[in-house]
Amino acid sequence: MFVDRIKVLAQAGNGGRGCVSFRREKFVPKGGPDGGDGGRGGDVVLRADVHVDNLSNLFYEPIIKAKNGQHGQGKKMHGRGAGAKVVKVPIGTVVYRDEADNAPTTDGSHGTAKPIADLIQDGEEFVLCQGGRGGKGNVHFKSSKNRAPIQYTDGEEGEQGHFWLELRTMADAALVGYPNAGKSTLLGKLSAAHPKVAPYPFTTLHPIVGVVEFEGYRRASIADIPGLIEGAHRNVGLGHDFLRHITRCRLLLFVLDVAGSEGRHPIEDLQNLRREIDLYDARLSQRPWHVIANKMDLPGAQDNLAALAQRFPGLEVLPVSANQSQGIEELKGRLKEWLFTGADTNVAPPALTTAEAPGYE
Repeated sequence: MFVDRIKVLAQAGNGGRGCVSFRREKFVPKGGPDGGDGGRGGDVVLRADVHVDNLSNLFYEPIIKAKNGQHGQGKKMHGRGAGAKVVKVPIGTVVYRDEADNAPTTDGSHGTAKPIADLIQDGEEFVLCQGGRGGKGNVHFKSSKNRAPIQYTDGEEGEQGHFWLELRTMADAALVGYPNAGKSTLLGKLSAAHPKVAPYPFTTLHPIVGVVEFEGYRRASIADIPGLIEGAHRNVGLGHDFLRHITRCRLLLFVLDVAGSEGRHPIEDLQNLRREIDLYDARLSQRPWHVIANKMDLPGAQDNLAALAQRFPGLEVLPVSANQSQGIEELKGRLKEWLFTGADTNVAPPALTTAEAPGYE
């Protein structure tokens, strides 16, 4: 099961209570107060871990609770502090506080709410809730007028609250396209990943990241994103479940069904994909991007490829057939150049017109 957004209750440990005690030993007259302090409660800590790829562990344990600190004891002995409750989360986890203006809306977004943490490095930690400090024992209350104090303080309560944890996939590049465009098959040819492949829409329901190995001991991560359809910026289809996973990727690869096997034309597909991304986040549409024309082994692909080149004469389009493993090595070579040198990278979207892209708003 893949979980990329979940609400949790985090509760740090309470501090231990201070002790009321008096020293009573042979040959020690008037020993006086010797009550120790309570131990500190445990923190709740989130730690980004490269070996964790989703939030499913919190689906079965949505209540995260740290241990309390121990109470103080006589002979000025402090209570033992509780260790931190460390929860491993995937790299790319964003944390929101669950408040009225931070809770997800019906489209799954958080509106204008700002995250309180963004864990993007392996081993990076964030203290979600701090444990309470331990209370003071009666040894702290002695004075010249109060020689036998019985005062003490209770430990502080640990912080607690509800939080939303949201995963945004970390990858160097993302494969973006309509359902059945061949993104999963292409990822399987480029890397050692084995995404599910089937001839029906929305076969891929969650992002899958594969690692592409290049010559010179270089590598890059490529994310296969669930299929995008028109209206995704309004949360149609998988909507924001798709779109938020490409916000981390620095290169977008638009995979087109250039043969039109699903009854669409690749020119309209490219325009619609670019439009949906722009409507979701205008800054995202300015990311470097390239076009991969897939399914070149099917009838009609050559004619559509020529039409695509005529419509966008300055646009580089790489023809491949992921199913037949054609053009994969050339694609890997160009991918290495795009990622590590930034060569020939598109930054401006194709021109969009109402007539050419029906439904543009």
